[in-house]
Amino acid sequence: MSLKNKEVVEKVNAAFARSDIEAFLAFCADDFVWTMVGEKIVQGKDGIREWMGSGPAEPPTFSVDAVVGEGDFVSAFGDMTMKEKDGSVGSYSYSDVYRFRGDKIAELKAFVIRTDRPAVQVDPARAKDRIEPAR
Repeated sequence: MSLKNKEVVEKVNAAFARSDIEAFLAFCADDFVWTMVGEKIVQGKDGIREWMGSGPAEPPTFSVDAVVGEGDFVSAFGDMTMKEKDGSVGSYSYSDVYRFRGDKIAELKAFVIRTDRPAVQVDPARAKDRIEPAR
């Protein structure tokens, strides 16, 4: 089953790359759930249509480093860039975990991390609040 599911994920990624929401949703169960870890959860095909329709006009540009499948689960990971609300372009790394029910995607859990943010600066006045490693 995982080989077929991996092929589905590759088709889903192709549909997503060209902003073809309906082609993407054709592979999803009616009660599909997309969790953007730490951000939001979108449920159902209508919810996905509304959420994706409210996003940027330009689809993200992304690369897929690998697609790995086992049983009802497939994971894809790589890098992407997308236009931010202020017009700048942000760089991200992602890992998507798909759960299949039969031949449809029932759930997508997306882990997305911005990779171009400046390093965190520690306020010297608060440096004493940092946890020091055990010696």
